[in-house]
Amino acid sequence: MTPVIRNLGKCEYQKIWHKMREFTLKRTQNTPDEIWLLEHFPVFTLGHAGNKKHILNPGDIPIIQTDRGGQVTYHGPGQLVVYFLIDLRRKKLGIKNFVNILENSIIQSLAEYNITATSQPDAPGIYVNDAKICSIGLKVHRGCTYHGLALNVDMDLEPFSRINPCGYKDLKMAQISDFITNVSISDIREKIYNILFKLEF
Repeated sequence: MTPVIRNLGKCEYQKIWHKMREFTLKRTQNTPDEIWLLEHFPVFTLGHAGNKKHILNPGDIPIIQTDRGGQVTYHGPGQLVVYFLIDLRRKKLGIKNFVNILENSIIQSLAEYNITATSQPDAPGIYVNDAKICSIGLKVHRGCTYHGLALNVDMDLEPFSRINPCGYKDLKMAQISDFITNVSISDIREKIYNILFKLEF
C-alpha cells in the first residue's frame, strides 16, 4: 500500500505535532500510512529525554518539549520537514532499518545535486564534510512512527548557534544552498516527493 503524501505548506509546530499524535493514537491496522511535507515557523524543539543545557541563548524563538527522540534542534522557513506516519509492524521493518532507509533516501537526493553526503552510525542524520545537513528524530508508538526528518535547504542558520545542535557542542550545520545556487524549497520538495513515492516501505 503506497503511503498518502501530503504537502502542507508552512505550519505551526505544536499544531502539527498534536495532529501526528492524534493520527497515530486513532489509527488501526488498516489505516493507510501517510507522509507529510512542510515547513515550520521558527521554533526550537527538545526531545523527550533532551537536556535543556543544550539550549544556550534562545532569544525570542519559542522552545517546545516534544516526544521525539534526540536532543534539541531548530526548525524554520527554508527547511524541508518530512514527517513519517508509518506502521512498521505492517511493513515488517525494525526502527534501525527504517532510519537507514530515510538516510539513504536523503543521500540519494543530494547526490542528484552532486552533493556527497554520508551518515554516521553513532549520530543519526546526514552530513556533508562533517557538517550536518539533515536531522532525524522519531517516535514509535505501538509499532507506528511519527515525527521524521528536517533537511536544511535555504534558510537562516543563525539560530543553530543558539543551541548545541542535537546535543553536540560546536556541531556545524550546512544547507543545500551552500553547495548550489538558485535552489528553492519547492524544487527540493518535488525531488524528495519523487524519491519517497518510489520507496517500498
